[in-house]
Amino acid sequence: MPASSESVTLPSGVALHARPAATFVKTALKFQSRLTVGTDGKVADAKSILAVLALGAVGGTMLRLSAEGDDAREALTALATCVSGLIE
Repeated sequence: MPASSESVTLPSGVALHARPAATFVKTALKFQSRLTVGTDGKVADAKSILAVLALGAVGGTMLRLSAEGDDAREALTALATCVSGLIE
């Protein structure tokens, strides 16, 4: 099963909470791959709103996106684009 990872920076002024986190999770749920997002040594299931919120990521934080599965590459591209476009 193909696995990939990518780093992306959360836009400054945007914390990964409430609406931005929901947008991120909705994007992750479109894919079959196992998806995780991590920062500062913590890793969360990208398809779980509570896990993503628990990361407590704030603007300017480097996020590590990982995907494992048949649509891993597409999932990472979509999540990286999603993070880059997040607004508060």
